[in-house]
Amino acid sequence: MARDPFCLDLKQNFKVMTQHIAHIALVVDDYDEAIQFYTKKLNFTLKEDTVLSETKRWVIVAPPGSGGCSLLLAKAANDEQKARVGNQTGGRVFLFLHTDDLQRDYQNMKEQGIFFVREPAAEEWGTVAVFKDLYGNLWDLIESKK
Repeated sequence: MARDPFCLDLKQNFKVMTQHIAHIALVVDDYDEAIQFYTKKLNFTLKEDTVLSETKRWVIVAPPGSGGCSLLLAKAANDEQKARVGNQTGGRVFLFLHTDDLQRDYQNMKEQGIFFVREPAAEEWGTVAVFKDLYGNLWDLIESKK
């Protein structure tokens, strides 16, 4: 029997599949505008920007030091998608950005003109502040207790 490269043998007859989320699609109004915001204001790294067609690009950005999930900036292609720009979750917090120093990042983001809808607050599990991206999507900025 051929070995499945996506499974790890833990015991005979028992396999666990290894998976991870690689990207989360974030619907944007304009590729270049979104790249500017994420790389200049949030200090994300532009990992890839590949032209796929006259209207479509494969644009990946990720927070500094991130080795995991990244954002796929996806330009809205029709009216339904355009209606979702800035409100992909119906007003709930959409994305969670963890940091090793919330106060540093909060201050840097404020200096970049990022709008915070909730100032930093201490919680049982750490500190959180809520900000809006350039389109209005809500993000939690989180520093977990050490």
